[in-house]
Amino acid sequence: MTRAEILSAGIAEMGLSVSAMAQQKLLQYLVLLEKWNKVYNLTAVRDPEEMVVLHLLDSLSVLPYVHGKRLLDVGSGAGLPGIVIAIVTPELEVTTIDTVQKKAIFMRQVKGELGLENLTVVHARVERYQPAEMFDQIISRAFSEISLFTELTKHLLVKGGQWLAMKGVMPTQELEKLNMQPAHIFPLDVANLKAERHLIVFENKS
Repeated sequence: MTRAEILSAGIAEMGLSVSAMAQQKLLQYLVLLEKWNKVYNLTAVRDPEEMVVLHLLDSLSVLPYVHGKRLLDVGSGAGLPGIVIAIVTPELEVTTIDTVQKKAIFMRQVKGELGLENLTVVHARVERYQPAEMFDQIISRAFSEISLFTELTKHLLVKGGQWLAMKGVMPTQELEKLNMQPAHIFPLDVANLKAERHLIVFENKS
């Protein structure tokens, strides 16, 4: 199967609705990621088919739980899941933030080449970031432990907003240390991936 076929079949299997144009942009994003990866080492995943599953389909698995007008992706790295979400939901304002300059430069290149007008790329430490508007949801795929993730970003989330922590196996020990309880825990079903994935959702009540 080609990358396009793996992506299309995976999206169908996961019951998601992603336009043909968005799927084309997702594949263009992977081409850019492969090209830049040779110089900048943005991801450890090198296999083209694995990239579709581990980067695109894994990021797309959270789509049913993304809502509101403004989303922040913390520690976005090469743009996962923020750029993927920005591509498939053009009506959503997505901001990606990372402390590593080369990663921010790459994400800005993707924004320009793919014409992602709904994407803002920030090179900064998240605890020092002071945007003009707060966010409805803040997501993290590989940023840090949940306690640090919520602590460093609390000033950026609207009251009643949600933190979305993407995790592999259920992070039982992390959850036991927290002084707040998850509002929801969703198992994520990623096509062609034989590994556990979970989305842990917390609400900002203060």
